[in-house]
Amino acid sequence: MRSSASTARAGSIGRRTARARGGGRSARARASPGTSKRVRELRDEGAYAVGDAARALERRGRRVVRLEIGQPQFETPENVCEAGVGAIERGETRYSAPAGTAALREAVRGYVARTRGVTYDVDEVIVGPGAKPGLFLPALAIVDEGDEVVYPDPGFPTYAAMVSTAGGTRVPVALTNDGSSFDMDALERAVNEKTKMIVINSPGNPTGGVMPRADVERVAALAKKFNCWVLSDEIYSRLRYDDDGNGASESDDGLEDIFSIAALDGMKERTILVDGFSKTYCMTGWRLGWMCCPKALAERIRLLTVHSVGCVAPFTQAAGVEALTGPQDSVRAMREEYRARRDYLVDALNAIPGIRCPKPQGAFYVFPEFTYDCTAKELADYLLEDAGVALLPGTDFGVRGEKHLRLSYVGSMDDLREAVALMTTSLRRKFPASFDSM
Repeated sequence: MRSSASTARAGSIGRRTARARGGGRSARARASPGTSKRVRELRDEGAYAVGDAARALERRGRRVVRLEIGQPQFETPENVCEAGVGAIERGETRYSAPAGTAALREAVRGYVARTRGVTYDVDEVIVGPGAKPGLFLPALAIVDEGDEVVYPDPGFPTYAAMVSTAGGTRVPVALTNDGSSFDMDALERAVNEKTKMIVINSPGNPTGGVMPRADVERVAALAKKFNCWVLSDEIYSRLRYDDDGNGASESDDGLEDIFSIAALDGMKERTILVDGFSKTYCMTGWRLGWMCCPKALAERIRLLTVHSVGCVAPFTQAAGVEALTGPQDSVRAMREEYRARRDYLVDALNAIPGIRCPKPQGAFYVFPEFTYDCTAKELADYLLEDAGVALLPGTDFGVRGEKHLRLSYVGSMDDLREAVALMTTSLRRKFPASFDSM
């Protein structure tokens, strides 16, 4: 039998051991202090989450047709790659100016003047690692606690995330049934004296919709009436397929006319124009984008760049200069290939019982609606597991995306045909009544 002293020593040792292993009350005291409310509310971007699930299936030996992410399958144009490699070989591998190199900012300035007919000073151009800083940093620079930000629902998930992170109030507004624009009556009800910013995205993600000029003009009128900013996300501006009345003529240098809200009277001084290289020039991994805005705001955004990302690699920016100023043949060819894929996919989806798919006028997504007795998340999960087709539930883009799916048609035509065949077989097995009623 142990003495009381031995027992006491054993208890002391046990307590020390427990503390060393992280147990007991002291471990709770040393637990992580926690995170802010604004980051606790952040959600993953659906394309990355579904991509992870698809890769897990592929590691198990499954064939998965990947239609979940908006990443062009075309290679970066050769002349653009050569410009980037040449910059590395010249030793352009050090820090650059936080706002971007003078050469790229001048190239962006000229590109915007030629495509949008809007002239900016170089000091009104800010370069970032992708277009997302052009969304997030202006929100941080503009939005205060309690300010309202209006954005499309369904819409790109970063819009909701940037508003929450900035401490603002999210005001999602429904789109029209074809996804081309806001429900303009709903938009006019949503914008008020508390509105600090309206976000527009045309052509849009996830619907591929292109806002009619008349609707853009109504957005401009609201912005001027309530003295608020407009953030115009124009990342898909070069991917328009039809004569939509928004300008489709092409100049001698291969650049199309692009209608931008910034070109409207009184709007340049209240617009943040955001674009980038990922979609147009197949440069997703290069991480390069830009924004144009009034000089006073640009300086605030430059300071946010200094204290967040610092700067963008100079050799990446050299590639960007070549992309904007060099031949545009690859963009034209890519756009025509996407047009053919869009036309095939819209017709093929509309031939599946229980699915209705509008024809989008831009970007490289379709956003079909379905009538099956399940949620969008349940259907997307089922099609991944049963059919081996990776796509996104519409609810990844907002609550009004329920009963919709988003499919990206950046893959090959063979992939699209295979995906439709696999989906049809799986849907027939899961929802036979919809097919029997044909």
